[in-house]
Amino acid sequence: MKLIKIDGFVIAMLLAVIFSFIFPQLGGDNSPLHLGLVTTWGISLVFFLHGANLSFGAIKAGLGAWRLHLLVQATTFVLFPIIGFAIYFGLDFLSPEVRLGLFFLCALPSTISSSVAMTAIGKGNVAGAVFNATLSGILGMIITPFYISLITATTNGGHLDVLGAVLDIMKTLLIPFILGQVLRPILKEFLQKNKKIINTLDRTTIILIVFVAFCHSNISNIWSKIPALQLVLIFAIVAIILALVLFITTITAKSLGFSHEDEVAGVFCGSKKSLANGAPIAAILFAGSPVLGIIILPTMIYHQLQLMVCSVIAARYASKIS
Repeated sequence: MKLIKIDGFVIAMLLAVIFSFIFPQLGGDNSPLHLGLVTTWGISLVFFLHGANLSFGAIKAGLGAWRLHLLVQATTFVLFPIIGFAIYFGLDFLSPEVRLGLFFLCALPSTISSSVAMTAIGKGNVAGAVFNATLSGILGMIITPFYISLITATTNGGHLDVLGAVLDIMKTLLIPFILGQVLRPILKEFLQKNKKIINTLDRTTIILIVFVAFCHSNISNIWSKIPALQLVLIFAIVAIILALVLFITTITAKSLGFSHEDEVAGVFCGSKKSLANGAPIAAILFAGSPVLGIIILPTMIYHQLQLMVCSVIAARYASKIS
């Protein structure tokens, strides 16, 4: 029996969580390491490099499949949020912080790297996957804060300045991304020779965000207020969300008569949620919040589950036409 390989990135995140319990002050506001400032600049650098590394030609090549685009974006920004709203307002036996974390997961855009990778493995429409994942990431910079503002407006005196949040996200994420695209002709050759740079910086930045978030939660002793049963329920609910969306996207693609290529791209792009975008967006929207660790926990769990489950599905898709 073949064992499922656990990504080293996931192990690094788990170690970051463990160290946050041992040395919480290192990620605090008064830490001499100033990790909050380091992660902010790191996020901008990562998105600059993402922009410089992304071929506009690859995006342009996927423009034509409008039904695929509609399925992916509707799943990401309509179906998922509906599930999120149902969880937030329906599962009131969960703490507000846990429900907000589950809703935040549902409000996030799709992810580029794993969506494209799984689509390629499953012999799907890679150009369509690149286009949809990129579009989703850009739309998410506006739509995700808007959805979060709808939730925070229902809490006790809670409020999120949507315009301010969007401007912060654009300043930190979108402007560096666009600048990277502008400078791509200059940097393209360098980045092609040093492909590990983006991956290393990307993962290191996310790990730092996770570490700082959990440090703030530990300093505020938030975890003592969350029963162990709720942590188990988070995992179960996240698994159900993934299974439900995979089922719906697969059935919808088949009922619409999608080709094999478009079905693969639709299933993988529609079911994915981006930790690479989610962690930075959470760090901006909930900056300094002691519950940030709880909020990003469902996304961390979903990240690993989607990789394991979708890798199996991708291999099955590939076997159908091999």
